[in-house]
Amino acid sequence: MELDMTKGSPFKLILKFIYPVILGNLFQQLYNMADTIIVGRFVGLDALAAVGATGTIFFLILGFMNGLTAGFTVIVAQKYGAGDRDGVKVASLNALILAAVTTVVVTLIAALGMPGLLRIMHTPDDIFHMSYSYIIIIVEGLAFTVLYNITASLLRAVGNSKTPLYFLILSASLNIILDIVLIVPFGLGVRGAALATIISQEVSGVLCVVYIFKKVKVLVPGREQLHVDRQIMENQVKIGLPMALQYSITAVGTIMVQSALNLFGSTVVASYTASNKVTQLITTPYGAMGVTMATYCAQNRGINDINRIRKGVKASMIMSAIFSLLIYALSVPLLPVLLKLFVDTNGSVPFNDVLSYAKTYVYTAGSCYIPLGIIFIFRNAMQGCGFSLAAMTGGVVELVSRGIISVIAAHRMSFFGVCLGDPLTWLITAIFFTVMYILTVDHMDKSKKAYHARRKAEEEAGKTAKTK
Repeated sequence: MELDMTKGSPFKLILKFIYPVILGNLFQQLYNMADTIIVGRFVGLDALAAVGATGTIFFLILGFMNGLTAGFTVIVAQKYGAGDRDGVKVASLNALILAAVTTVVVTLIAALGMPGLLRIMHTPDDIFHMSYSYIIIIVEGLAFTVLYNITASLLRAVGNSKTPLYFLILSASLNIILDIVLIVPFGLGVRGAALATIISQEVSGVLCVVYIFKKVKVLVPGREQLHVDRQIMENQVKIGLPMALQYSITAVGTIMVQSALNLFGSTVVASYTASNKVTQLITTPYGAMGVTMATYCAQNRGINDINRIRKGVKASMIMSAIFSLLIYALSVPLLPVLLKLFVDTNGSVPFNDVLSYAKTYVYTAGSCYIPLGIIFIFRNAMQGCGFSLAAMTGGVVELVSRGIISVIAAHRMSFFGVCLGDPLTWLITAIFFTVMYILTVDHMDKSKKAYHARRKAEEEAGKTAKTK
């Protein structure tokens, strides 16, 4: 089930690789979404707000680790594209070691700093205890989440996007069952939702490990590869750390939005949480496009085929633009239907009030879905080619933009201003990434031509020396 993306039609390869990733991302959404739906309907609006208030922290921690694991496996994809099977095995082992070490460090820091972070974010007092109960369990089980992410990233690095999907479908289904069991009959509330998520992630991670050892021998190191390669590990850190920081920068910007939002009270937080979940659901393909571009560009960077990278990015841009127009058109009629999944229409807060806030966010955010697609494509294309620092710089642009908008919105106590944070930030960041992508591809092209020119000069010099 491995897929070599260095040969064949880029458009067809991208389609073949992306659809399992899209489905996988949808099921990944089900983890936190199931928590939100079941908590919102069976525990109450305060519990929904409590889970929602930790969403940005969840994104900060998971985003950092996802960035690291994705970065660590870029080298694996490049080695695979270049046909270096021994290099694939060594890079895989090094990626796992780095993931294990960073998981321990991040878990300790997050657990110790969580109460203070919730206070900094102005988490409302009436939901503070529930928010802490939920997020601390997620943090304590971070190792299981990382286990799935690193093993799934390794499989995707060699072109296998289907197997992670199958295990994710199984664990997402398990998560829903555990959510219902732990929340409804056992009455564990938000703690039950968090436990269900961690247990399900553990199952998917273990299944990926077993599958790799049994079926994907190219990722399993033998005795000769059981060592730390300092050069490979250094390159993995150079790529992974900027990617992790970029994800974290994005999350910090989202925390700024959440902090401004928390000033409006738990009803608005709950409304925003529900509408944000709807947006995350319908924009799932953008993340899938990003994963696809990272793998596609990494494999083709392994053989230094710059023209093929350009063709793949162009194909992705066309797909993304069509999808953006389609989902915005569908979000208008579907919003009330989807919102009812998260909110009890017979609850203490009138559904129309929640719907009003949700419409403001979803319709405003949807105006810039095309720039959002551009961000995912260009950012991940550069990361796959090894230029993760450029991607991180884009994250700084995103952070500054979102921070300024959030501060102004909080100062004016404007919910519409908070909602503008996403689309305006996407637009500004997309412009930046477009410029950076053009410069990056230009740089790779010139480097390739210079390399071939040197080789040609060396060959001619060698021939001249032999003639003499």
